[in-house]
Amino acid sequence: MRNTARWAATLGLTATAVCGPLTATALTAPAAPASLYAPSALVLTAGHGERAATVTPERAVTLTCAPTASGTHPEAAGACAELRGTDGDFGALKSRDGVLCTRQYDPVVVTVDGVWQGKRVSYERTFANECVKNSYGTSVFTF
Repeated sequence: MRNTARWAATLGLTATAVCGPLTATALTAPAAPASLYAPSALVLTAGHGERAATVTPERAVTLTCAPTASGTHPEAAGACAELRGTDGDFGALKSRDGVLCTRQYDPVVVTVDGVWQGKRVSYERTFANECVKNSYGTSVFTF
C-alpha cells in the first residue's frame, strides 16, 4: 500500500510539473507584437524659398499610413493611397494633366522626413510656386 501511495504522489507531482505550465500557457494569450505593419510616419513641411536650409517652414503636417491613415494632413487617406502607389517614392509623383499654373517664380520648398514602411525617408523639393506644388500628385503635397 505504501508503494502505491508513493507512486500516486510521484505521478501526481510529475503530471503537475509537466502539464501545469502547458495549461497556464494555453489559458493565457501569447504576447502579440506591437504592430503587424512596418511603421509609416512622416512630417511634411512647406515654406517659401529656394532651399530648406534657408527657409523657415510656414506649414507642417503629420501623416501616418500604417495601420490606418491618420495625422494632421488634410487628405491623409488619399495621400497614403497615393504613396502606396509609388512605394513611398516622392520623386515618382508627377504633375497632373490639365493643371494650368502661372509662370510666376515664387519658390516653395517641401520637405519630408520620417519613416516609410520601416525605412528612413528624407526628401526635399523646390517648386516654382504654390500652384505647381499642388499640381504634383493628387493629395500628398496639398496641405
